[in-house]
Amino acid sequence: MKNKIVVVGGYGHVGKTICKELGRKYPGNVYAAGRSLARAEQFSRETGGTVQPLQLDINKVIDPSVLAEVKLVIMCLDQTDTAFVQSCFQNSIHYIDVSANGLFLNQVEQLNKEAKANLSTAVLSVGLAPGLTNLLALQAHQLLDRTRSIELSIMLGLGDQHGQAAIEWTVDNLSASFPIAENNRQVTVASFTDGKIANFGPTLGRKKAYLFPFSDQQTLSRTLGVPSVSTRLCFDSSLATSFMAGLRATGTFHLLKMKWLRNATVRGFGKLHFGVDKFAVKVEAQGEREGNEATVSCLLHGRDQSQMTARVAASVADALCSHTFPHGVYHIDQLFELAALSDKVLENASVELFLNDIPLTK
Repeated sequence: MKNKIVVVGGYGHVGKTICKELGRKYPGNVYAAGRSLARAEQFSRETGGTVQPLQLDINKVIDPSVLAEVKLVIMCLDQTDTAFVQSCFQNSIHYIDVSANGLFLNQVEQLNKEAKANLSTAVLSVGLAPGLTNLLALQAHQLLDRTRSIELSIMLGLGDQHGQAAIEWTVDNLSASFPIAENNRQVTVASFTDGKIANFGPTLGRKKAYLFPFSDQQTLSRTLGVPSVSTRLCFDSSLATSFMAGLRATGTFHLLKMKWLRNATVRGFGKLHFGVDKFAVKVEAQGEREGNEATVSCLLHGRDQSQMTARVAASVADALCSHTFPHGVYHIDQLFELAALSDKVLENASVELFLNDIPLTK
């Protein structure tokens, strides 16, 4: 009987929390996997054996026996190809991906027929952004009769703890160009351009956020059928956000292609702990409701974005293990709604809804 849950990158920043959350419900059946057996074993000891260690290198050919009793794989690492995902499907394993690389997630989408044929369910866009951003966008979209555009703004606190993979992904995308949907057309935009003011409520205030390649904007136009979708990023420190935008405007970001400077920047981000440990997400959907022009806004406040990502992943994983879902490849907003997630996901967060700036009763 398949009962193992394998968390790839399970001894990393986000992976540890996922393992601990699931280990409480499925003790002895959760495996923290990665290339370093020593780190996996050390983490296992920290959990008192609730989480088991597993040595696994996804960049090498996987021995089929390793996956024989696996029911679910949760991927916390970035991948360059879909070989490992295909191995999961070929072994009828369910799959969850918490990465934010839109191009890679598009490649996994192309494996939909293979997942269906092997009775596997894959859930992509799982975490904070993408993840909760998708579910907030879905909620706003459902309150409108017709949605023309969705704008997402994400504020990250520099006082928060960010995992190595998340920092590397952010730095590597500071100079990126990427596609977004604009009036049902794909247009290419650049990171930290086209700044817009987002109102994150009375506590955090109004901040200028800039386009950034979170994958939610690249998938929501398809999953929700919305003509225009964009996602912007800012930090709790307006000075830090402006500094980043200035580097982009002067072309200095191109220097990050130099490996030594890129690595130094990653280390520098990792040592930044000034500011608050809060995050916020603002979703604004514009369209029509009951024949009139309308705007629906969703505002999410919380602390510890890495823990939030882990809790969303653990909630989705628990659902896949305990319920039957359609087979195939889906994004989180195609199978779940915000209310369907475990109450624990939002226990340290708040969600507010507004219609034309008037608060809606939850």
